[in-house]
Amino acid sequence: MPTIAMDATDRKILAILQEDGRLSNQEVAERVNLSPSPCLRRIKHLEQAGVIRQYVALLEPDKIGLGLLAYINVRLEKHSDPQYLSGTKAAAQHQAMSPRASFSAAVEQWQEVVACYAMTGEMDFLLRVHVEDMAHFSRFMMETLLRHPAVLDVKSSFALQRVKDTTALPLLQG
Repeated sequence: MPTIAMDATDRKILAILQEDGRLSNQEVAERVNLSPSPCLRRIKHLEQAGVIRQYVALLEPDKIGLGLLAYINVRLEKHSDPQYLSGTKAAAQHQAMSPRASFSAAVEQWQEVVACYAMTGEMDFLLRVHVEDMAHFSRFMMETLLRHPAVLDVKSSFALQRVKDTTALPLLQG
Protein backbone atom coordinates (compact mmCIF):
# COMPACT_ATOMS: atom_id res chain seq x y z
CA MET A 1 0.00 0.00 0.00
CA PRO A 2 1.51 3.33 -1.00
CA THR A 3 2.19 5.87 1.69
CA ILE A 4 2.45 9.61 1.31
CA ALA A 5 5.49 11.64 2.27
CA MET A 6 5.00 13.32 5.64
CA ASP A 7 7.32 15.57 7.54
CA ALA A 8 7.57 16.11 11.30
CA THR A 9 4.90 18.84 11.19
CA ASP A 10 2.42 16.54 9.43
CA ARG A 11 3.06 13.85 12.05
CA LYS A 12 2.60 16.39 14.85
CA ILE A 13 -0.72 17.52 13.33
CA LEU A 14 -1.85 13.89 13.14
CA ALA A 15 -0.84 13.21 16.74
CA ILE A 16 -2.79 16.26 17.91
CA LEU A 17 -5.89 15.33 15.91
CA GLN A 18 -5.74 11.71 17.09
CA GLU A 19 -5.87 12.97 20.65
CA ASP A 20 -8.64 15.53 20.06
CA GLY A 21 -10.32 15.70 16.65
CA ARG A 22 -12.60 18.53 17.81
CA LEU A 23 -9.83 21.13 17.99
CA SER A 24 -10.26 24.09 15.68
CA ASN A 25 -7.77 24.70 12.91
CA GLN A 26 -6.58 27.75 14.87
CA GLU A 27 -5.81 25.59 17.93
CA VAL A 28 -3.99 22.95 15.88
CA ALA A 29 -2.00 25.66 14.07
CA GLU A 30 -0.90 27.21 17.38
CA ARG A 31 0.26 23.83 18.70
CA VAL A 32 2.43 23.14 15.63
CA ASN A 33 3.68 26.74 15.30
CA LEU A 34 2.06 27.42 11.92
CA SER A 35 -0.32 30.11 10.79
CA PRO A 36 -3.89 28.83 10.21
CA SER A 37 -3.79 28.82 6.39
CA PRO A 38 -0.80 26.50 5.90
CA CYS A 39 -2.06 24.30 8.74
CA LEU A 40 -5.45 23.95 7.07
CA ARG A 41 -3.77 23.17 3.73
CA ARG A 42 -1.81 20.37 5.41
CA ILE A 43 -4.92 18.95 7.10
CA LYS A 44 -6.90 19.07 3.84
CA HIS A 45 -4.03 17.33 2.04
CA LEU A 46 -3.97 14.58 4.71
CA GLU A 47 -7.75 14.18 4.40
CA GLN A 48 -7.69 14.04 0.58
CA ALA A 49 -4.82 11.52 0.63
CA GLY A 50 -6.92 9.29 2.90
CA VAL A 51 -4.50 9.51 5.83
CA ILE A 52 -7.28 11.08 7.89
CA ARG A 53 -10.15 8.68 7.28
CA GLN A 54 -12.89 10.32 9.37
CA TYR A 55 -13.72 12.24 12.52
CA VAL A 56 -15.88 10.52 15.13
CA ALA A 57 -17.11 10.67 18.72
CA LEU A 58 -15.89 7.70 20.76
CA LEU A 59 -18.58 6.39 23.09
CA GLU A 60 -18.11 4.64 26.41
CA PRO A 61 -19.82 1.22 25.91
CA ASP A 62 -20.78 0.79 29.59
CA LYS A 63 -22.52 4.19 29.63
CA ILE A 64 -24.82 3.17 26.77
CA GLY A 65 -25.65 -0.27 28.14
CA LEU A 66 -23.11 -2.35 26.22
CA GLY A 67 -21.28 -3.91 29.17
CA LEU A 68 -20.02 -7.11 27.55
CA LEU A 69 -17.19 -7.19 25.02
CA ALA A 70 -16.56 -10.44 23.17
CA TYR A 71 -14.05 -11.54 20.56
CA ILE A 72 -15.31 -14.32 18.31
CA ASN A 73 -13.15 -16.42 16.01
CA VAL A 74 -15.22 -17.75 13.11
CA ARG A 75 -14.35 -20.60 10.78
CA LEU A 76 -16.32 -20.89 7.56
CA GLU A 77 -17.13 -23.95 5.53
CA LYS A 78 -14.47 -24.96 3.04
CA HIS A 79 -14.83 -23.58 -0.43
CA SER A 80 -13.10 -24.15 -3.71
CA ASP A 81 -10.21 -21.94 -4.68
CA PRO A 82 -11.36 -19.49 -7.38
CA GLN A 83 -7.93 -19.65 -9.09
CA TYR A 84 -8.94 -23.03 -10.51
CA LEU A 85 -11.98 -21.40 -12.09
CA SER A 86 -10.08 -18.32 -13.27
CA GLY A 87 -11.34 -16.65 -16.43
CA THR A 88 -14.61 -18.54 -16.50
CA LYS A 89 -18.21 -17.58 -15.89
CA ALA A 90 -18.08 -19.95 -12.93
CA ALA A 91 -15.32 -17.81 -11.37
CA ALA A 92 -17.55 -14.74 -11.34
CA GLN A 93 -20.44 -16.73 -9.89
CA HIS A 94 -18.16 -18.33 -7.30
CA GLN A 95 -16.89 -14.95 -6.11
CA ALA A 96 -20.43 -13.58 -5.76
CA MET A 97 -21.67 -16.69 -3.95
CA SER A 98 -18.58 -17.74 -1.97
CA PRO A 99 -19.02 -18.36 1.77
CA ARG A 100 -16.47 -15.60 2.43
CA ALA A 101 -18.37 -13.03 0.37
CA SER A 102 -21.71 -14.10 1.83
CA PHE A 103 -20.41 -13.91 5.40
CA SER A 104 -18.73 -10.54 4.83
CA ALA A 105 -21.97 -9.09 3.48
CA ALA A 106 -23.94 -10.46 6.43
CA VAL A 107 -21.51 -9.04 9.01
CA GLU A 108 -22.09 -5.55 7.61
CA GLN A 109 -25.73 -5.85 8.74
CA TRP A 110 -25.06 -7.07 12.31
CA GLN A 111 -25.00 -4.03 14.58
CA GLU A 112 -23.40 -5.93 17.47
CA VAL A 113 -20.26 -6.45 15.37
CA VAL A 114 -18.13 -3.31 15.58
CA ALA A 115 -15.04 -4.79 13.87
CA CYS A 116 -14.42 -7.76 11.61
CA TYR A 117 -11.09 -8.94 10.24
CA ALA A 118 -10.23 -11.69 7.76
CA MET A 119 -7.49 -13.73 9.42
CA THR A 120 -4.68 -16.11 8.66
CA GLY A 121 -4.46 -19.40 10.51
CA GLU A 122 -7.08 -21.86 11.69
CA MET A 123 -10.00 -19.42 11.78
CA ASP A 124 -11.22 -17.25 8.91
CA PHE A 125 -12.54 -14.16 10.72
CA LEU A 126 -12.20 -12.36 14.04
CA LEU A 127 -15.20 -10.36 15.24
CA ARG A 128 -15.26 -7.74 17.99
CA VAL A 129 -18.76 -7.68 19.43
CA HIS A 130 -20.34 -5.30 21.95
CA VAL A 131 -23.56 -6.50 23.63
CA GLU A 132 -25.57 -5.67 26.75
CA ASP A 133 -24.98 -8.88 28.68
CA MET A 134 -24.65 -12.65 28.38
CA ALA A 135 -28.33 -13.04 27.40
CA HIS A 136 -27.83 -10.60 24.53
CA PHE A 137 -24.64 -12.43 23.51
CA SER A 138 -26.48 -15.76 23.55
CA ARG A 139 -29.26 -14.36 21.34
CA PHE A 140 -26.72 -12.93 18.90
CA MET A 141 -24.88 -16.26 18.71
CA MET A 142 -27.94 -18.51 18.42
CA GLU A 143 -30.22 -16.32 16.31
CA THR A 144 -27.72 -14.57 14.07
CA LEU A 145 -24.15 -15.83 13.86
CA LEU A 146 -24.72 -19.58 14.09
CA ARG A 147 -27.65 -19.38 11.67
CA HIS A 148 -25.44 -18.11 8.88
CA PRO A 149 -25.07 -21.04 6.46
CA ALA A 150 -21.31 -20.54 5.94
CA VAL A 151 -20.41 -20.68 9.65
CA LEU A 152 -18.78 -23.97 10.57
CA ASP A 153 -17.25 -23.23 13.98
CA VAL A 154 -16.88 -20.38 16.47
CA LYS A 155 -14.70 -19.77 19.51
CA SER A 156 -15.53 -16.92 21.87
CA SER A 157 -13.51 -15.01 24.45
CA PHE A 158 -14.72 -12.28 26.78
CA ALA A 159 -12.84 -9.19 27.92
CA LEU A 160 -12.50 -9.17 31.71
CA GLN A 161 -10.81 -5.79 32.01
CA ARG A 162 -9.74 -3.03 29.65
CA VAL A 163 -5.99 -2.60 30.02
CA LYS A 164 -5.38 -0.42 26.95
CA ASP A 165 -7.87 0.85 24.41
CA THR A 166 -6.77 3.55 22.01
CA THR A 167 -7.64 4.58 18.50
CA ALA A 168 -4.37 6.50 18.10
CA LEU A 169 -1.95 4.89 15.66
CA PRO A 170 1.81 5.10 16.19
CA LEU A 171 3.30 7.73 13.93
CA LEU A 172 6.58 6.39 12.60
CA GLN A 173 9.38 8.77 11.81
CA GLY A 174 9.94 8.85 8.06
